[in-house]
Amino acid sequence: MQIGTLDPIRVLIVDGHILVRAGIRALLERLPEVEIIAEARDGPEALSLVDVYEPQIVMMELAMPNVNGLEVTKRLAKSHPNVKVIILSIYSDEENVGQALRAGASGYLFKSASMGDLGVAIRSIARGETYLSPQVSKPIIAEYLQGNGLPHLGGIRSTRQRQVLELIARGKTTKQIALNLNISVKTVETHRARLMESLDIHDVAGLVRYALKTGLAKMD
Repeated sequence: MQIGTLDPIRVLIVDGHILVRAGIRALLERLPEVEIIAEARDGPEALSLVDVYEPQIVMMELAMPNVNGLEVTKRLAKSHPNVKVIILSIYSDEENVGQALRAGASGYLFKSASMGDLGVAIRSIARGETYLSPQVSKPIIAEYLQGNGLPHLGGIRSTRQRQVLELIARGKTTKQIALNLNISVKTVETHRARLMESLDIHDVAGLVRYALKTGLAKMD
């Protein structure tokens, strides 16, 4: 389900540590489009609160006692397919990320994420896309960008957009990108505009920083 831009994004926070929940709440409260509807301390409580409050996004810790985040995600994927799950974790290895995505998570965010990353994650997933923390390993990102996994990774909606972004990061002009990819200048400009919109970035310098930070592109 794609959430309208005028609607608040209803979020449920799930974490076993009250101080962590408080920290996540404090960050989310700085995002005007987000409405925090409830907090849960474990998997069973999370499942119960989803039934009661029907959130649009669940931000959930990966490691929890009794019923862990993966199991809760699997159950929600079956019982509440319109509810999107962002897994919160300190682990960046391929196994944990892959398990979360296979369980049905729409996002994987490190607990050390910046305010900017949190905002991009929430907005991307609210649009029906998928978000992985920028520190997630390049092989995982490459796999999904090539179409073997999730179609809308962090706002990069196609292989062509990735190619345009990489060339922008390498300092190529719009005309050079068009020649390089054998597409029109207008098409390059359209891809660039869509990248900026989906990533909530407002200038070319920001696109370059994003591409280099995430490892989606590198300098020659």
